[in-house]
Amino acid sequence: MIDVEPIRRLAERAADNIERVIVGKRGVIDLLLVALLCEGHVLVEDVPGTGKTMLAKSVARTLDCSFRRIQFTPDLLPSDVTGVSFFNQRTQEFEFRAGPIFSQVVLADEINRATPRTQSALLECMEERQVSLEGETRLLPRPFLVLATQNPIELEGTFPLPEAQLDRFFLRLSVGYPSDADEKDVVRRFRMGSPLDELPAVISVSELAAMQRLVRAVHVSEAVEDYVVRLVRATRLHAALELGASPRATLALYRASQALAGLQGRGYVLPDDVKLLAAPVLSHRLIASAQSRLRGRGAADILTEILGTVPVPVE
Repeated sequence: MIDVEPIRRLAERAADNIERVIVGKRGVIDLLLVALLCEGHVLVEDVPGTGKTMLAKSVARTLDCSFRRIQFTPDLLPSDVTGVSFFNQRTQEFEFRAGPIFSQVVLADEINRATPRTQSALLECMEERQVSLEGETRLLPRPFLVLATQNPIELEGTFPLPEAQLDRFFLRLSVGYPSDADEKDVVRRFRMGSPLDELPAVISVSELAAMQRLVRAVHVSEAVEDYVVRLVRATRLHAALELGASPRATLALYRASQALAGLQGRGYVLPDDVKLLAAPVLSHRLIASAQSRLRGRGAADILTEILGTVPVPVE
């Protein structure tokens, strides 16, 4: 059994730092750190003003990484994201001007406001960590993390993310409103200014890379492996779902369970880790049938039903 104490210490240090800005959302921060340990992209979906952008910025500040923000709008072009080749009259040669995607942490703010053409510019970047332009492939820096935000309520002027793009997000989070006590704490912390302005970097690139490698060594028993596979396959066979989870989702749930176990100081995965992560990892990849939607049942409701019917390993 491997020693996962370095993972737990690093995650605790990062979470404590982020909590200097994001109040009362330790569970959300832990899930975001799970994605970070797996180098997975995160979709933060919530109503305006709940701290989506602030959360993404806090993560970027916590990491000693390069950071760029892309404000997605209907007139944003793919070249505004990936970059463009231009003819330099001084040197009489074509040069490549890298876009903001060539950064280690990229905040894609209000991603659903861009047109499908621009959204598709992220597909290769998110999956293969590279950009192919004009016959040349350019690798993106590592680690590479896309933190995207979107408002699920406002529909005017937005373009829903296609299934291919949703499937590339490792997990989906919702920040939610703070409690009374937490909201009062927010007011006090931000009274004299934003604590984000003074937030230090507490994790280096080399530390993060080492922990990402260590997480993959967390033990997963054959029984838990089978449980992960049976859960995902159940989404493909359920009559109330039009689209089930992909094999990419199976890998994501497996790796996320390893990261959560390491984050909690365990060198092995429990079935409870898998159950806890099923909703953030799988729900955005599922599509409920038309009949289910008419009856008021969404993908999250059906996933809850599946979690209650698939037998949990007890060994």
